[in-house]
Amino acid sequence: MTRTDGYLLDNGQSEAAERFDAFATLFDPTTFRHLEALGVGPGWRCWEVGAGGTSVVSWLAKRVGPTGRVLATDIDTSRIAPAGRPPVEVRVHDVGAEEPPGEGFDLVHARLVLVHVPDRDRALRSMIKALRPGGRLLVEDADPALQPLLCPDEHGPEQQLANRLRHGFRQLLSHRGADLSYGRRLPRLLREAGLRRVEADAYFPVTSPACAALESATVRQLRDQLVAAGVATHDDIDRHLANVASGDMDLATAPMISAWGRKG
Repeated sequence: MTRTDGYLLDNGQSEAAERFDAFATLFDPTTFRHLEALGVGPGWRCWEVGAGGTSVVSWLAKRVGPTGRVLATDIDTSRIAPAGRPPVEVRVHDVGAEEPPGEGFDLVHARLVLVHVPDRDRALRSMIKALRPGGRLLVEDADPALQPLLCPDEHGPEQQLANRLRHGFRQLLSHRGADLSYGRRLPRLLREAGLRRVEADAYFPVTSPACAALESATVRQLRDQLVAAGVATHDDIDRHLANVASGDMDLATAPMISAWGRKG
């Protein structure tokens, strides 16, 4: 496989909605817990970076109320356009290539975004620049290299096939410029950028219907690319999708590491 720039999992494909729903089920409770702890409330000005779906945007809109503002940006806003009514503004924006779309935000949040951004250092600087003094930054990103397996309990041929496909998926991500060990570096990067009171934790789903739904949608979305890369045949993928649908497999995700801090 050769390096190809661009986001591997296009938001415009039909499986994207299924993936966003699965992400919301898996990760919204963790994200909302952190946002509540950061004190998000009425009147806050928030920037949701790489929003993708609407679940976090809608939660923020309810918290900030009519006196607040939620700016939701992405390179493809087709999935978040329905949320674009006050206090939410939806805007096309590339966080890794453009100047921040404003300053003075009380909160900037990105979930499962920067790992895919080619110039993620610039993106992080842009997000911090957009904060007011004392503003909060919450960055949540995966670390696939920390836990690379789809089936940590690899006890049979079904699990071996699943992990082979996951390895191929990771190769596709890497050759598109994703940093598969980015999540673990977030606390250090936030401190080095001058943020204060930096903390972090991780959430690692091991098995749930949402893990299975996410895996099914991802593999269906990438079927042709996995076959073209020689990772698997169409028969392999059909067999794997049937195994996933059986409900008898324990499917995990990469850990999502959440790191947060305040601008000095």
